[in-house]
Amino acid sequence: MKRPGPLIRSAILALCALGFATPPTLAASCYAIGQQVAAQKGGTLAKASQGSRGGQQVCVIVVLVPGKDGQRPRRTEIVVPQG
Repeated sequence: MKRPGPLIRSAILALCALGFATPPTLAASCYAIGQQVAAQKGGTLAKASQGSRGGQQVCVIVVLVPGKDGQRPRRTEIVVPQG
């Protein structure tokens, strides 16, 4: 049995990678939303990513909120509807 040629293999890898790619405009809007959320919470934006929950497009925001009395920062994850 022959194996798939390099061209077919490359095409399959490219199609698989499309599922993992985040369009730049969506990522940028999640980053902007994340900055707003971090400012409201009084923390620092650690991560902003786009995802899907229940069939709805959302932004998953991770904010580091300073701890009290010298304690380490608290990690808070907030899910916000996109757009």
